[in-house]
Amino acid sequence: MFDDLSLFTHIVKNQSLSAAAEYLKLPPATVTRRLKKLEATLGYQLIHRSARKFSLTSEGEAYYQSCAPLLEQLEAATRNLNQDLQQLQGPLRVLAPTNISIGLLQPMWSAFIKSYPAIQLHLLLNNEREDLLSAQIDLALRIGPQEDSQLYQKRLGSVSTVLVAAPDYLQQQGTPRVLADLEQHHLITGNILPVWDLYNPETKIRERFYPQPGTFVNDITLATQMAVDGIGIALLPLSEVSNALQTNQLIRILPPYHGPQRDIFAVWPSGRLLSARAKCLRDFMQSYMAKTAVLQDHV
Repeated sequence: MFDDLSLFTHIVKNQSLSAAAEYLKLPPATVTRRLKKLEATLGYQLIHRSARKFSLTSEGEAYYQSCAPLLEQLEAATRNLNQDLQQLQGPLRVLAPTNISIGLLQPMWSAFIKSYPAIQLHLLLNNEREDLLSAQIDLALRIGPQEDSQLYQKRLGSVSTVLVAAPDYLQQQGTPRVLADLEQHHLITGNILPVWDLYNPETKIRERFYPQPGTFVNDITLATQMAVDGIGIALLPLSEVSNALQTNQLIRILPPYHGPQRDIFAVWPSGRLLSARAKCLRDFMQSYMAKTAVLQDHV
């Protein structure tokens, strides 16, 4: 009915069915048929049929005066929304995990801001899974399985987990040679990976290890620092420990074993149109992560 009502207002503005048909690029017969359909739906005639003169019935005049302003407001709002969705400027509210955002991905955020200075990035760091609609989030970065059917998602990369320890710790306590040796070591565990599901890509063997924690930490960054400080052995994301591995502050143990690989997703509410700004950031993140070796499938 909305389309037919919009058609009616164009007929009135053009003061002719044929002129409205030409303006809307519709066959005159289609305009006539849809006007009759609208009149049948409403139960009264809107326009006097006359070849000489265009005029509204009293009901048509009242209907037009009531509906035309509402339609103009709706069409203006639609135009503004379409324009906003296509612009690479204005606010962009983004939710992302704290640890990886202030660590490995920090250069990505800065690079995006420099590349698109007209986009006002509102970056909200939080490890909790907030409701994106209620928080008015345009785009979110999340790690791990996404089971919410109310979200669209695009996979951007993958974070592997590896067993690591400091050289000083290994010198004092010895280096594990097989998985069973872990039982004799001080282990740093957390709530993200309470069970260590380990996979050997060379032998294709998967093994599950239940660590008895010597130290339990619910923050990955702190767990990484404890491992660097020589507290014990930890299973940590490669995104957290790559720098420490490169500088030999940490050593990978029991290779080629690695723990779970956790996918990274860009997600957004299924009930919200993705603006040009959000699409720009999503594609920027995908390109950045594709060039970041530790965020790909290999370890």
